[in-house]
Amino acid sequence: MDARDLGRSVKWVTSFRMVGAARVLRSVRSAWRNRRLDAAGLPRPGAERARVPGAAVEARPLPGGGVIRFARSSLLVRVAAGGAVFCGWDGAGPQPSYALAGAVPEVDDRVVLEPDTDGGWRVVSERLLVVVSRHGAVEVRTPGGVVLRRDQPPRWWEPVEVAAGEGGPRWMQRAEVPPDARHFGLGGRSAGPRLRDGVYRLWNTDPGGSFQPGDDPLYLTMPVQLVVADAGTHLVFHDNSFDGRVSLWEGEEGAGSGHDRPGRSEIRMEGGPLRYWVLVGTPARVLRNWAVLTGGAALPPAWALGHHHSRWGFGGAEEVRRVVAGYRERGLPLSAVHLDIDHYRGHRVFTVDREHFPDLPGLARELGESGVRLVSIVDPGIKAEPGLAVYDGGLAVDAFVRDPRGEPVRGEVWSGESVYPDFTDPLVREWWGGLYAERLAEGFSGFWHDMNEPVSFSAFGDQSLPRSARHVLEGRGGDHREAHNVYGLLMTRAAYEGLRVLRPAERPFLFSRSGWAGMQRYGGTWSGDVATGWPGLRASLALVLGLGLCGVPYSGPDIGGFTGSPSPELYLRWFQLGSFLPLFRTHSAISTGRREPWEFGPEVLEHAGTALRERQRLLPYWMTLAQLARRTGAPYVRPLWWRAPEDRALRDCEDAFLLGDSLLVAPVLEQGTDRRAVRLPRGCWYDTATGRLHEGPGQVLLDAPLSRIPVLARAGAVLPVAAPDGSVELEVWTPAPGRTGGGVLIGEDGVVTRFTSRRRDQTVRVEQEGAAEVAYPVRVRG
Repeated sequence: MDARDLGRSVKWVTSFRMVGAARVLRSVRSAWRNRRLDAAGLPRPGAERARVPGAAVEARPLPGGGVIRFARSSLLVRVAAGGAVFCGWDGAGPQPSYALAGAVPEVDDRVVLEPDTDGGWRVVSERLLVVVSRHGAVEVRTPGGVVLRRDQPPRWWEPVEVAAGEGGPRWMQRAEVPPDARHFGLGGRSAGPRLRDGVYRLWNTDPGGSFQPGDDPLYLTMPVQLVVADAGTHLVFHDNSFDGRVSLWEGEEGAGSGHDRPGRSEIRMEGGPLRYWVLVGTPARVLRNWAVLTGGAALPPAWALGHHHSRWGFGGAEEVRRVVAGYRERGLPLSAVHLDIDHYRGHRVFTVDREHFPDLPGLARELGESGVRLVSIVDPGIKAEPGLAVYDGGLAVDAFVRDPRGEPVRGEVWSGESVYPDFTDPLVREWWGGLYAERLAEGFSGFWHDMNEPVSFSAFGDQSLPRSARHVLEGRGGDHREAHNVYGLLMTRAAYEGLRVLRPAERPFLFSRSGWAGMQRYGGTWSGDVATGWPGLRASLALVLGLGLCGVPYSGPDIGGFTGSPSPELYLRWFQLGSFLPLFRTHSAISTGRREPWEFGPEVLEHAGTALRERQRLLPYWMTLAQLARRTGAPYVRPLWWRAPEDRALRDCEDAFLLGDSLLVAPVLEQGTDRRAVRLPRGCWYDTATGRLHEGPGQVLLDAPLSRIPVLARAGAVLPVAAPDGSVELEVWTPAPGRTGGGVLIGEDGVVTRFTSRRRDQTVRVEQEGAAEVAYPVRVRG
């Protein structure tokens, strides 16, 4: 038993009371069963032979690049029309891929493959230059020749005597980046968003209980790195879903006798193809091209941009009514209530506990009359119980993941011994998508996917399915080593496609605890079970920023933390931060205290109400950001360096963020704070509370009383906001003298309206693109 197993065992012991003795014992049995299956069903480790590409032999031009053959390997390099570079070793091509959206981008026909001076080759395009050395190192350079990234020749380890198992040999590749570079991404990481020196595992994992900053890995990992340096920004995506590790070392300028030490990274994968994409440009261009490659973000329905209230343990319909009435009586906006597994009959998915929720459709209609929707949790594990409709239906269509013996794999989750749909099978995805008809009939308007790493409670070893479990993988066949990381992605795909069939006139609302590259096509995510405490509050922001830079713009934390009971101050500061994040949701475990704002005293209620009403006022701006995320790939929540990646001080700033291009939000992340330093990007910024103007770049000290967190508006910004009567008006922040500003409004209908603000002397004028007059009321501030 290793240290990770020991830590999980300790968590199981501490949570013994909550999960129950019987479940703990079944988790031990499940762990031993998985170990036996893997011992019999996976290739046994043995002697390995290392391989490197060797010397370059020849090259064959192809549209967009070409194939370079080495003594012991080959490399395909192609440049897409948008500038994205694809590199595939040993015959690996862009497809099949779960990350890509549809067809592979067309290649740039103007690209030229030509010999290089050292016996290597050059792939020359208008936007970048790819240089392949004679031993297989790959450099991506700017057109001017500045190196953005240098990937060293890869190394493979292949079995000597035992035939290679499915997925191919394990491999490793090292890379160098400029000394000033900073790394971001790799999915949902609780430390950051800037990724320090360390090792980051690529294996979607339920940490058990709750997590703190530094716990790694978590529920949603991606082999996506965004690298920001003076020379430029680039994104690298290794399209491989196997278990792996990324090691990072920051560089240093002037290290050792005045020489620079480059930043370094190393990726090691336990199998699968060695293929990757590199996208270069400004952060905005890189994320736009990433969205083209992997798909635009699903557009949430307008109500999903409001406030959501959730908990595990409502108990019944009357408690839901009481909570909703509490919001209404206090004049607090509320968009949705989420029901956790306790509303199911014995935790069985796609059922209802009729004793405590005797008329769910009636409850949904009742809440809907006041503008509140019901959202249902959905877990993938199906109780292995003959007579249960979902279980019997799955057996009838051969829907479940099987072990090497051909039997359905069994795991342990909340409902007991369960089986798992194989979402890598198109027919199973279609069957699963149809099951949401039951949820819609019960009155639910949205869905959150949980436990879909997937989880099987296990006292030791992986808390998941055995790695030897068999998957269809679109007909190719394979095992759980390849399917594990894409399981949550494909579950959400199945639900999204099913809901589009069941309710074609409505935009599906889905968010999922686990996923992979490209999951934004189907919905968003949330933090998972973040621990209550000030460190958990800081981790909440890190997760949202990091996921946005991986192309997943819609996410948010459990406000107040999943475990424990927050102090009034911590709850309020978390609530204030959450009101400026895309998914604005309170949530907690069954064993914790309540999360309604009025449970924390009149002062917290007053200030939380202010945050709620400001969220409601900004809903037109939120819808605009959602539309922009879908169209451009730009996340709603952006790091301060978004428009100025060359500002090194901003690259290291992790306690504030941009909401779109117009607002800068500086949450309070430390106890007892009533003033805080805020680093400003270049330009002029108004404190929205005081109206005072500050000029960046630089640092300012701002008041942060318990009643609010600092929020600044960019001078010249034109913000679409909700007027008191619910219509849209424009809030214009006075441009600096001699400067212009602007903004955009995109409503639910998708119509784009652009505005320009101008200042002449003491007069501010707003113009609407394509119109003689502005069609909305204008209110000037600053």
